[in-house]
Amino acid sequence: MGFKSKLIYLAAASLLSSAVSATQLLEPPSSPHISNVTVFLAKKVVTMDPAIPSATAIAVADGRILSVGTLEEMKPWTDRYPTSINRQFANKVIYPGFIEAHAHPLLAGILFNQPLLTPSPMPNPWGPAFPGVPNLQAAIDQLKKYSLAIKDPGQTLLAWGYDVTAMGKTPDRQLLDQASTTRPIIVWDNSGHNMYLNSAAIAHYQITPEKVKNIKGVGLDKDGQLNGQFLEIPAITYILSVAGKDILKPNEIPNAYLYINDLMQQGGITTSGDLAFGTLSIEAETKAIKAFTTSPADDLRIVPVVYADPFIQKYGAQAIQEASNLQQQDNDRLIFQGVKFYSDEGYLPETMRMEHPSYTNGTIGASNFKSAQDFADAMKPWWNAGFHIHIHSNGDVGNQNTLNALQLLQDQKPRFDHRFTVNHFGIPSTAMVMKIKALGAVVSANMSYISERAQLEYTALGFDRASYATRLGTLVHAGVITSIHSDAPVSAPVPLREVWSAVTRKDVYNDGKIWAPAEAVSAHEAMKMITINAAYTLGVEDKVGTIEAGKFADFTVLDDDPQTVPAAKIKDVPIVATVLGGKVVPVSETKHPRPIN
Repeated sequence: MGFKSKLIYLAAASLLSSAVSATQLLEPPSSPHISNVTVFLAKKVVTMDPAIPSATAIAVADGRILSVGTLEEMKPWTDRYPTSINRQFANKVIYPGFIEAHAHPLLAGILFNQPLLTPSPMPNPWGPAFPGVPNLQAAIDQLKKYSLAIKDPGQTLLAWGYDVTAMGKTPDRQLLDQASTTRPIIVWDNSGHNMYLNSAAIAHYQITPEKVKNIKGVGLDKDGQLNGQFLEIPAITYILSVAGKDILKPNEIPNAYLYINDLMQQGGITTSGDLAFGTLSIEAETKAIKAFTTSPADDLRIVPVVYADPFIQKYGAQAIQEASNLQQQDNDRLIFQGVKFYSDEGYLPETMRMEHPSYTNGTIGASNFKSAQDFADAMKPWWNAGFHIHIHSNGDVGNQNTLNALQLLQDQKPRFDHRFTVNHFGIPSTAMVMKIKALGAVVSANMSYISERAQLEYTALGFDRASYATRLGTLVHAGVITSIHSDAPVSAPVPLREVWSAVTRKDVYNDGKIWAPAEAVSAHEAMKMITINAAYTLGVEDKVGTIEAGKFADFTVLDDDPQTVPAAKIKDVPIVATVLGGKVVPVSETKHPRPIN
């Protein structure tokens, strides 16, 4: 056999081996025995499947979808197996269960349940919404009330949701001392990236300049003393290491999961990403999420994406293997998938890197990597191991480093369907969108940057950049698969409000101004962003996202169709119930706490 023939033979053998391997991967599990079929009837079933876009009946068995169509078309199943007809939604509209593509369920459940300082109203699944604090003095007065309500004078007060931009001031220890000089107070801002401590908290946890001299983001005053500001992830990770036992109590975790479960269920969400798993504690989070996703009280599927840094810090060279091992914990409601990195800092506190141009006050913010090469080097082991990589990326430099790093990774080891996901994508340019398309990446955009933030941010960013944040229209026109998210606890997980904002580009809390109307998308495209596109960006599109035979029987039941009501009314379409694996969960049953076990 000649050299050329040998090459052809070896290539064919390699292709055959790959084909066999791929075939093995695609082999389905054996079909379960079907004992009973339930057919859900509806006024309209919107499947989000282009092959059969609408129907009036869904046949379900063993938690999965058997068939979609009309009741008459269900006969191949209903004539063969015992069947019950569920008519409770006969006058309703059914969609695939909504998917929260980027949230932090445990952290959101914990923090939404804390004393709040958010400037905007915050929904409460079990009671009236928190009305919000309108200004800085109201925030300090609210802190005083929270402190006075705690009987134990030494108990730490954790308050969540302070908004630097809305309040007009970055807190320091002197400002927080106005609320109390004796009680330890920790204020966690609404971006999740910054914490502020009063003098009593600094003393209580014995934090000194010497102890934190090597930690990025710890603020000092002109005398070299701690000013109470702990900015960005390394600094707040330190605070959690010394104060976590007092502010994030293990016995409160089950209730925190139930709180966010019910809040998401009331928004129609049946699947949520958990986009920084391991931030608080790898062991504690693993134990808690396994317990919750096997609890009868759980009405969510959760897709955890591990945060690389704590795994590297804990396991070193074994970090990738330990992250991979978590998939052994998977069940139908728990699907470990991917890894997360942070390219830059926060959009809300105006700490993301902005160089071209900078912020209007001349500051430039911060990036977590000096160059795209440094970023690529950090991600390379995970990329080479085949991980689905998610990137927190907001400012112009952060986005550019993210995309250039992806190009470097592709150059050294090309991958198809890598599903590299740019999360948030705060201040993108048209060129960045084009590069995302060329590199095969996808986007999960934060809609609160328009619906809640545009009015607040334009003085720092300029009218144009604040307007075209999360430029969905450009992404859709370029053919980039795009989802939208709340980043809870950054904002409340309310998918139809996100859809409304994507369609109208309006600010929900301020003057209803339309921001960059050319970036608006159709209701159909927006609904894809909370169903099939969200499933795709999480890597679970084979399980959820459309109403198709074989997928989980996860549905959202509505009073009307968001695609046919006037655009202004999309956010107000009532959610009636969710269905998870065929189990009906009426919204009315999640309006109060329930037993966990």
